[in-house]
Amino acid sequence: MSLGNLALDSLEEESFHTRFSAWTPFKNRSLNRQLFQERVTLISHWFDLWTNRQRREFLFVILSQCSKSQLRFIQDWFSERRQVARVDFSTVLPRYISLYIFSFLNPKDLCAAAQVSWPWKFLTEQDCLWIPKCTRFGWFLPYTPAQKEYGAWKQHYIACVSSLDWLTPREAAAVYGTLNEPKTEDEDVQERQREKCLRKIIWEKIAFRKKELFQARPPWLSGTRCCSRLLKCTSPPCGPRQWRDGMVDEALERQFLRTSLDALPKRSNISGSHSYPLLLKKNHHGVGGTDDSSSSALPLHVILISSRIPAYEMVLESIKPGITAVLYEHGGVTLEGLLHLTDRALQGRKAQGLGIFSSGNSREIDLLQGYKICIENVLLPEVRDFWEKLGSCVATKEEGGHVDLFVPLGASEAGIEVLSQLSQLTGTLFFAPTGIATGSYQHILSDWLGPPQDRTPPSNYFSESKLQAWSSFTEFLEDTLKSVRKKLNPLFKNLQESISGRMIGQFMFDTLGMDSILNNQGTAQALADGLMALSKEESDKPLEFLSDFLLKKCSEKNKAFEGNYALTECDLGDTWDPLVKERHITEDNSQDMKSSPRQSDLNMEVLVKLERKLQMNTVEKRTRVVRELVQSERRYVQMLAIVRDVYARPLRAALSSNRAILSAANIHIMFSDTLHILSLNREFLDNLRDRLQEWSPAHCIGEIFIKFGNQLNIYTNFFNNYPVVLKTIEKCREMTPAFRAFLKRHDKTIVTKMLSLPDLLLYPSRRFEEYLHLLYALRLHTPAGHVDREDLTTAIDQIKKYKGYIDQIKENFKMREQLSDIQTLIWGCPTLSEANRYLIRIQDVVQLHCCDEKIDFSLRLYEQTQDLSLFLFNDVLLVTSRSTSHTPFEKISKTTYQFTASVALPRILIDDIPDSKYIENAFILRGSQREWICATEVSDDKFLWLSALQHAIRSSMK
Repeated sequence: MSLGNLALDSLEEESFHTRFSAWTPFKNRSLNRQLFQERVTLISHWFDLWTNRQRREFLFVILSQCSKSQLRFIQDWFSERRQVARVDFSTVLPRYISLYIFSFLNPKDLCAAAQVSWPWKFLTEQDCLWIPKCTRFGWFLPYTPAQKEYGAWKQHYIACVSSLDWLTPREAAAVYGTLNEPKTEDEDVQERQREKCLRKIIWEKIAFRKKELFQARPPWLSGTRCCSRLLKCTSPPCGPRQWRDGMVDEALERQFLRTSLDALPKRSNISGSHSYPLLLKKNHHGVGGTDDSSSSALPLHVILISSRIPAYEMVLESIKPGITAVLYEHGGVTLEGLLHLTDRALQGRKAQGLGIFSSGNSREIDLLQGYKICIENVLLPEVRDFWEKLGSCVATKEEGGHVDLFVPLGASEAGIEVLSQLSQLTGTLFFAPTGIATGSYQHILSDWLGPPQDRTPPSNYFSESKLQAWSSFTEFLEDTLKSVRKKLNPLFKNLQESISGRMIGQFMFDTLGMDSILNNQGTAQALADGLMALSKEESDKPLEFLSDFLLKKCSEKNKAFEGNYALTECDLGDTWDPLVKERHITEDNSQDMKSSPRQSDLNMEVLVKLERKLQMNTVEKRTRVVRELVQSERRYVQMLAIVRDVYARPLRAALSSNRAILSAANIHIMFSDTLHILSLNREFLDNLRDRLQEWSPAHCIGEIFIKFGNQLNIYTNFFNNYPVVLKTIEKCREMTPAFRAFLKRHDKTIVTKMLSLPDLLLYPSRRFEEYLHLLYALRLHTPAGHVDREDLTTAIDQIKKYKGYIDQIKENFKMREQLSDIQTLIWGCPTLSEANRYLIRIQDVVQLHCCDEKIDFSLRLYEQTQDLSLFLFNDVLLVTSRSTSHTPFEKISKTTYQFTASVALPRILIDDIPDSKYIENAFILRGSQREWICATEVSDDKFLWLSALQHAIRSSMK
């Protein structure tokens, strides 16, 4: 025990001495770490108690004992946590600030700075730095530099300096005589007369210039409108737009003085022999300044095409040569702006035919956003003034002038009343299609109300084969062109209208051809039906069976064509209103009956025959409408049956056979509402078929529509769940490979009419527009005393109310999606999703800064500071800064927007800046705290933007 105690005591004593010794125990790691932490804590405590001088001495001692690797570690630590910026100011500051800094250097220092780096060389060779240095000595370029050329003025300065003759005062006196030699009295008088003559010539040229401007411009524009392009800065686009220290005025004054001296005899050239032959060369063209003497004899046809038209590029490509087309934006343009575009297209002439190709229905014209022209608002002051001014641009009735509205206003009584009101307002004939045809824009190729029988309005403006192809494929092309426009817009922003239209038109009409499209489509469908029948029959002689099947198919098609010929035949003689014709003929014959009794008997027979003929025409057209209704309903039910047979039934069968592709809940979400709609419309189609089989003039259709309208709650469930259905389809497509393969097998096949499942689900929303067209046409050709007329009116009100509900759902969804896209596009943008807020127009402008606001407007100089994009909503104006970045080795550029400010519309004040020789298309937007001096690139953009902004401000105040 004694030896053990001694061993323990010795071990504790050794451990104790190790703990408090001056060296660190390397063998015991835990004890080593503990001792190190205690000593670090002790040293840090001492360090806190020392003064600043003592701390510096301690750091000096510690750092001097460190090795190179330890010093490198300290350097890396400082570089990570205390970064020191060593950046070239010319690559960080805006370009105009860098140029302003370099402008204080003399030519010698500028040449030395150009050798520092490539950015400094690019900046120090800009013309805006060397122009003042050259013009100070009277050295001018002998030519006008190109737009992207820089460094010309520097080279000219160097060339002039290298060719100077340096003479001392004595040498100059020996060569040129005594300096400051006094002038004689005759020389003073001659110099004064010379100056007086110069001033007289200058004032005469200015007066003649103003007179020319007043002759070549409208009186409401500025007199110096076309002087702003006399002199442009040759610096890059990001540099300053104007010169500093008034050098522009000085240069222009010298050049104008030089051109004036050219007219004086016996003069010597001052400031060298250089001149500016192109500096004052201008082309003066007013609004109506074109020489149309050769084309004035030909009838002028102008057509206005709305951007809301699906695939409007194809419509533009369908226009005949010699027809003037004006494409205008549906949103962001006012009635005043549309008149301005029409005047620019007419150029002071009268139009023989003016067409308006816009969206709409049989009751109203969707002319512009917020302007749906109908019988309720056609007599409002603003709308009435627009149509009166538009009618003044068209030739009179006696001269054959007319306005063609490509909207089916002739298919309803309200539309015919709108045409009558417009004719009374303008004193011009208005033509419109009757619209007895279903499908997307098929009413354009139907009968027209009013035009002569020899030619229809579409043939005056368009190539009928191309227009027919456009109307047939417009539903499919619109969905495709949405994505095409979205991707091509950044790349071809300025050339989008021409390139995309030519590309689609050339592909559709030159490569394929309309005849080959129709023939191949019919042949492919017939062969597909024959092969399906052959697979079911399992015949021993397949070729004979297929030939017999095709012969039967051909004979059935010919019979169907003969039976339905009356539906597509265009009877242009019956397009006028029968009641109007009857009234005119009755008045004429009543006057003839007073002449003689025999003649009165003949006239009575004529009236009886005419009345019978009108009744037959009315009955025939009513029958045609009912047949079109049944045929279109049959096609609609077939499309819904495709959803049931191709998609719903196989998915449910797979679920029942324990090989489920989708769950029962997902199948119910996708197809339950569509199947309920199918059962409802099948019942509706059966009722229409039964009524058509026993059809007579006394039968009614309105009661069937009223019964159908009382069951529209099934459609309500479909439209409310439609976004959920689409999201479910996309989610299952991404998450379930079996469903993705199922859709790949069935989408866009012959059985599905080359459509996908989401495309087929679009048909219910499009069907109600066709119902309204057909109901209005049916009521139009139903006599006033008919039993069915009251039921038709009730059915029209039901369908119209429900269609308004569908349109409101679509509009709300588009507005939310558009606001969400804008909010995602703009960096730092506040929340835009508010009730009843919608986008009106987006305008790209440049922000300017006035160098001196004390001088007159006509002499002010402006410089460009940045690019802006103005987002105009119905209640607020969003101001954003715009920047464009380019990807290396790519043509596509990326545009980014940074939020700057938002101003409520009632707080905005607009001040116009008159055009001068230094600025054009400029205006001032004043908010409650800030103001922006902006300018557009084109004068039309300024006019349309200010018109839309003022209209939005007035509407927000109301």
